[in-house]
Amino acid sequence: MGKLSLTQFVTLDGVYQAPGGPDEDRSGGFEHGGWSVPYGDGDFGTFVEGVFRRPAAFLLGRRTYDIFAGYWPKQTDASHLIASKLNSLPKYVVSTTLDTADWAGTTVLGGDAVTEVSALKERVDGELQMHGSGGLARTLLAAGLIDTIHLLVFPVVLGTGLRLFGDGARPSAFRNVGGRTTSSGISINTYELAGSPTYGSYA
Repeated sequence: MGKLSLTQFVTLDGVYQAPGGPDEDRSGGFEHGGWSVPYGDGDFGTFVEGVFRRPAAFLLGRRTYDIFAGYWPKQTDASHLIASKLNSLPKYVVSTTLDTADWAGTTVLGGDAVTEVSALKERVDGELQMHGSGGLARTLLAAGLIDTIHLLVFPVVLGTGLRLFGDGARPSAFRNVGGRTTSSGISINTYELAGSPTYGSYA
């Protein structure tokens, strides 16, 4: 059985929407796209490359799939680690509106997301990686299907936008298994799902 990991960029106020560019996702009138770009230093790049050395397959939401499929198949340098992994390994996109996928090696999972991903984890041997795909991530977090979260918190507050953890999020406990801060101020922490929260009192 595979393990599902999520690498997610968020602001200090928890926004994940459109980190990579102004037109990445303007839904809801969002005007702050590209907020992560000024912080992309060498430390950040080293961490991301380390993540991309490990996958057995990738899991993507529809919007992230469209963004990735519009860019990465055009990057044909075999020595480029991220391009090589994304273009050569199996990719699964969860979508009820996409019938076929043109990106080589992509399979469309058109049923219920929780059912499809539960079955996929049973089939994959190794690490199944999600990058971004915030809407799908929220669904899978609510179902307890994400085993590891690489949470990259950028030192910026936006005040609006889609948030990874909102009202109604599933109560969950996580174990911190590693952390660092980049030279540009990104706080990178890795958390493993540890079950349900426990409670106490300082009284």
